[in-house]
Parts: sequence; structure tokens; C-alpha cells
Amino acid sequence: MPTDLTPSDPSSRDLSIVAIIPLYNGAEFIERSVRTVLAQTLLPDEFLVVDDGSTDEGAAIVERLAAEFPLVRLVRKENGGQSSARNLGVRESRSALIALLDQDDGWHPDHLEELRKPFEADRLERLGWVYSDLDHCDRHARLKTRELLSKLHHEHPKTRLAEALADDMFILPSSSLIRRRAFEAVGGFDERLSGYEDDDLFLRLFHAGWRNEFVPKALSFWCIYPGSTSFTPRMARSRLIYMRKLVETFGADESWDTNPVSHLIAPRFLRLLRGELDRAARTDNEALHRQTLADLDEVLPLLPPNHRRKMQMLLATKRNMRFNRWTRQNNVARFILGPWRLLMRPFRI
Repeated sequence: MPTDLTPSDPSSRDLSIVAIIPLYNGAEFIERSVRTVLAQTLLPDEFLVVDDGSTDEGAAIVERLAAEFPLVRLVRKENGGQSSARNLGVRESRSALIALLDQDDGWHPDHLEELRKPFEADRLERLGWVYSDLDHCDRHARLKTRELLSKLHHEHPKTRLAEALADDMFILPSSSLIRRRAFEAVGGFDERLSGYEDDDLFLRLFHAGWRNEFVPKALSFWCIYPGSTSFTPRMARSRLIYMRKLVETFGADESWDTNPVSHLIAPRFLRLLRGELDRAARTDNEALHRQTLADLDEVLPLLPPNHRRKMQMLLATKRNMRFNRWTRQNNVARFILGPWRLLMRPFRI
């Protein structure tokens, strides 16, 4: 937890910014994302694109842009995942504030200018990160939902650990500006994670006592589409790694009135697996269907005993069901999880 409570001299505070884009086979998007950084009303002091072992033309596109714009710097590494690429970008830079951008997302022109303002007013330097609302777009950056977070009715900024455990935090790296000192204090991104690494980072920042502020204005756009990282098998594997990490971190915490694992964490991941069963049915994906049933075996034992027994019995009756027209019509997801609607929401805690 930050402990230095001595007000700093505004004239001596370092508010320099590094922009970091992790790149992996993003030739389709990278020029668009780079140009949104170069179009900022407040340009970053450093700008790194970290090529994570791409095999397409993305790195060559960045080299061309770097020849035109000296601010752009290309860093190369062997493939290790988005978390390792972001961490390397931080290590290769010096600026006090870290601005992350995914290769297929983009910033509106006032993104950095608006996100830096709360840091300028932070005299005690206990502000760990600032984040904003965002626009939801398709892969071509065409608008689908303006100011998406305002439509989801989640808490912003974050003030309660219970809510952060019970549901996704809805803080995207591309919409945030992070104090380097806070980032380094919690160890940066967990490089085991290729999905949920953002929730993991911001949860650790919150738990360590760093403040956060929310700008209720879309300052970036988020492109989500089939084939993006939000729909990969790696994301599914990362989800379980993150769940195990939460269970390990909070399962032995005796300060809660009720068990946060059975009442917050397990229902959260059960809802996510319900969504995977739905998606397996919609996309006729038998492998996803089987994998999700296997993942349920790890989640169900974490539920409260009365709900766990009912769910396990019901799941056992349908485990060997053929993935046929009946399951593709989405009935299996409703049959397995539908009767216990209480499990679709966090328990009261």
C-alpha cells in the first residue's frame, strides 16, 4: 500500500507518459492504432510498439511508420503473450505514467489529455490509475455502442473489493492510464495470463490500496469481434488460471463474514461458463462444449454445499449427452444451469 503522505510540489512532479502497444500478427490493425496515438492533443513522451514474435507484416508496417515519425520505437521479442509484451514495454521505458493500447483498439484525440488531468490534481500521489468509458466498435472501428460502460450499470470508479471479485471489473488497458510506481509495486502483469490479465492487474492495484478515478466519457474505442483475443481457447485457459489465483488469494482470508470463494468467486465463473455453453451451441462447437463441461468440474466444488450437490447431480445426468441438434439449440445450457437462477448472480455478502 502506498505510504508516502507528503504532498509533492506540482512543479516537480513527473507526469511524462509512455504509450505502449503490444503487437502480435496485427498487420490488419496496427497502422490504425498507431495513428490514433500520433493524433493525440497531448502527445506521449515515449511511444513503444512491442512486437511479440509476429509472423505477418505488422512489424514492417511499424518500421515504416517509425521512419516517418521518430517518436515511434519498435521493440522486438520472442512470442510470450500480451502480458509479457506489455511488461517489456514498461521495462524499456522511463515515463511516470503508462498508457496501454491494444493493437486492434484506438484512442480518441483527447484520450491522454483527459486521463492525465486527475494525476495533475493528485497532490499526495496515491492515485494508481485513471480510466474512462469507451465506445464499442466492430473490427473496422465502426461504432456499435457509444459509451458502453454507462449501459452496463457497474460501479465506477471501483470502491468495493466484493464487487471486483464477483464480476468483471470492466477496466480495459486501452482505456486506462497507470502510475508506473503503482504498476511496479504490484509486479506488473501476470505473464501466465492471456486473458483476465487486466482484471488481475487492476484488482491487485485496488487491493494494495491505490486509488482509482473514472472519467465518464468515451476516450477510446474497443473493437470486439469473432477471432479477437476475447474469443480464443487461450482466453478460456487463462480464465481458470485466474480463478485459481483468486481462490488461493482470498480462500484463506478470515476477515470476511461469509466465504468469498463460494459466495462471490465461484458464482462469477459459473456465469462465465454458462456463456461458454451458450456460445458452443450457437457456433456448433463440440470441442468447446466438452471443454466447458470439464471446466465446470473445477468450479462446482467451490459452490455452497446445497447448490453444489444439486448442480453436480444435474451435470452428471447430462455429461455423456451427444452434441446433437438438441444441444445446439441451446437447451443443454438452460437445463444444466437454468433452475438455479440464484447462482447466476453474486450472493449477498
